[in-house]
Amino acid sequence: MCRSIKTLRPPAIPEKATEEEIRAAALQYVRKVSGFRAPAAHNEEVFAAAVEAVAEATRDLLEGLHVRGAAVAG
Repeated sequence: MCRSIKTLRPPAIPEKATEEEIRAAALQYVRKVSGFRAPAAHNEEVFAAAVEAVAEATRDLLEGLHVRGAAVAG
């Protein structure tokens, strides 16, 4: 587990995760899995696409989670 990736759902954070927090977590995940802090020029496109795919999956996950005891946004 990447220690720099934090939990992005209540009650770990009081409000909805920001786009910045989601993208930072996605970047850390892709860095960890790929083993590269920054990709070489020939890998930049696939690296960026992976970050976007993970960020999108993270948004979908967070929007779909139902946390027991959490306030429901209206």
